Amino acid sequence: MKLVIGLGNPGNQYNFTRHNSGFLALDFLFKKRGLNWEEKPKFGAVYARAGDIFFLKPQDYYNESGRAVQEFMHYYKISTSDILVVCDDFNLEFGKIRNRASGSAGGNNGLKSIISTLGTEDFSRLRIGTGNDELRKKIGDVDFVLSKFTPEEKELLPEVLSKVAEQIDEFLG
Repeated sequence: MKLVIGLGNPGNQYNFTRHNSGFLALDFLFKKRGLNWEEKPKFGAVYARAGDIFFLKPQDYYNESGRAVQEFMHYYKISTSDILVVCDDFNLEFGKIRNRASGSAGGNNGLKSIISTLGTEDFSRLRIGTGNDELRKKIGDVDFVLSKFTPEEKELLPEVLSKVAEQIDEFLG
């Protein structure tokens, strides 16, 4: 059994913000595969199942994503070696993708929460670059991660999300 987790914040006000890149990636993959989310959340997360693969969007705020992930993994007895966390990374140039089998949170509070609740850094993560140094310097980190993509970035987003979907498919084998 595998679990793919997209990180983001719940609520329409966060749609198409940088911090919701994980949600966007899973939603893009779902459209591509013709999948649908379950109507009722479970363990504080929106989820879906396709065979032996679960997809999860924690509905706690980004910095508290670990609780839903831990509860879901515990209930379904999913190993950390079988999870992939998809998240944004403002230290990566917009559109770059970094795939790692393990590692630190690297300043990402959603990853910090998951590492803290699972007690390990040994799980795969796929970071989606949302960096825009000029805008980040103008508005600061907190406002930056909650900011919407620029029109130019939004135009490139489908291409980026398509590459992310390919990476998720590779993880799923």
